[in-house]
Amino acid sequence: MTIKEAQQIVDQWIKEYGVRYFSELTNMAVLTEEVGELARVMARKYGDQSFKAGEKENLGEEMADVLWVLICLANQTGVDLTEELQKSIEKKTKRDALRHIENPKLKA
Repeated sequence: MTIKEAQQIVDQWIKEYGVRYFSELTNMAVLTEEVGELARVMARKYGDQSFKAGEKENLGEEMADVLWVLICLANQTGVDLTEELQKSIEKKTKRDALRHIENPKLKA
């Protein structure tokens, strides 16, 4: 699935099952909530915390939830994520062409 297809699929799902998009501000709050849930799993899986009884190691599910809400926000605000991601890659490539390669902290 491409990013464009994902945006179309989410939009169709919202229209068919979701009634309508939540407001942009609500979705921003939901995105923050989902990022927090992802952070909780990361802290338990890769950090110093441990899972509580009954908690799942659902890293992929939490990442997908973040992506879902981000796609909703993009759809609501008319952002073409494919185009914007390509521009971001180009910007980072130009800006950071040597930055990381020359960073002694990143050398093994």
